[in-house]
Amino acid sequence: MWVSTATEPDPFLDGFREGLRALGYVEGKNVIFETCYSPGNPQALREFISELRRGDTDLAVSSGPATRAMTAVTEVPVLFALSGDPVALGVVKSLAQPGTNFTGATFLSLELAGKRVELLKDIYPKVRMLAVLSNTDHPGEPSEWRATMQTCNGLGIDPAYIPFAGAGELDSALRTAAGVGADAMLVFPDAVTMVHRASIAELALAHRLPSMFGWCEYCEAGGLLSYGANQRATYYWLASYADRILRGENPASLPVMRPEKFELAINLKTAARLGVQLDTSSILFRANKVIA
Repeated sequence: MWVSTATEPDPFLDGFREGLRALGYVEGKNVIFETCYSPGNPQALREFISELRRGDTDLAVSSGPATRAMTAVTEVPVLFALSGDPVALGVVKSLAQPGTNFTGATFLSLELAGKRVELLKDIYPKVRMLAVLSNTDHPGEPSEWRATMQTCNGLGIDPAYIPFAGAGELDSALRTAAGVGADAMLVFPDAVTMVHRASIAELALAHRLPSMFGWCEYCEAGGLLSYGANQRATYYWLASYADRILRGENPASLPVMRPEKFELAINLKTAARLGVQLDTSSILFRANKVIA
């Protein structure tokens, strides 16, 4: 069963299904696939979770914030792909040895937090104050903020921390970001900022703030830069864990995966609108995806 708070069509589900097909699974023949969607409302998943707890499902896959709603499920194995820290969320005991019925993949990498600041500084050396938009209702957020702050301090950048707790406080946080006098904006990747990525990118453009995000989907929505894992590819590889669990392996002993390859994306239209010069920038040569 696929459980998600996203909307359809779902590119992450497509990636997972592609991974299953590559392993020989054919829907309707050797696997039955059910989907449960509750766009933007994890609490509405309770009915589906009750079904899971009856034990009629061999494996559940939770996408993003749906994992938080799944924490009460102990009766069936649960695979997750999470932007935050699954240890902080409490679904695994450690990344190396989950020790529970949960395992999967995390996109959180503290090394990326600092690297995003460095890349933004490379493309926009004039940055002195950086607005950092961060959802505190996100497991692992304090560690990500500390790593970002350390890199900013080392580069002579003054980080203006703008926390918000969930979608209800995002509009207020955006107004704050627009008014702190920042030269650029960094947005931590999570489900809330992902859903509202277009409006965040529009605000950055309206206030002429070069912006850095975590995944290429933010750039496709108008952000300037992004650096992070390819989410669809992660879900593709997550299918290998589904295969192993369905064949009898215990999720408690399957280490939580962390992406080893990261993609740099840049939106040339946004760069042009902001007046960011790229002719001599090595960013163009390093970019894995250029949005023209």
